[in-house]
Amino acid sequence: MGRWEPGARGRLMRAALELYLDPGYEQTTVADIAARAGVTERTFFRHFADKREVLFDGSAEFQATVLAAIAAAPATASVLAAAVAGMDAAAGYLQSNPDRDFPRRRAAVIAANPSLQERELLKLASVTSASARALTARGADPAEAAVAAEVAMAAFRLAFERWTTSAEPLDLRDLLADAIARFRALS
Repeated sequence: MGRWEPGARGRLMRAALELYLDPGYEQTTVADIAARAGVTERTFFRHFADKREVLFDGSAEFQATVLAAIAAAPATASVLAAAVAGMDAAAGYLQSNPDRDFPRRRAAVIAANPSLQERELLKLASVTSASARALTARGADPAEAAVAAEVAMAAFRLAFERWTTSAEPLDLRDLLADAIARFRALS
């Protein structure tokens, strides 16, 4: 390892994602990631608990974005509108990533690995539960809050899947609005 260079966290994330795509998540070790990023394994562990956490690094910020938007929704907003505001903010958060291709590549790695799919579902379930609690704190009936949070998350997941698998450059917020419109049309 050479002289210290700034940006180790970003280099680790880029190196990990490259390696997770080829040769694959299971075949990649922390030592491989550290070597590709030009840092030591010790530096890797200063930034991430394990190799899986590289993919879930933004989870807390993602959830905080959702909850802040729910709290900021107008008092007159319906429980579903407030839940959707949270998911819309999350869509904006993801689209603001300067590396526009990162979410797509991340989704491909997760889709190829069942243990990562499980972790992703747990993360989304946690955001959904927290959203329901935030909606209840706004005065919504707990049962309605739970349904609204689930519907908003389901719409987000559908939009996100379309966004990450499309060959065309699509707007995630537009895809979310479309998914919500489709849910509304079902009634």
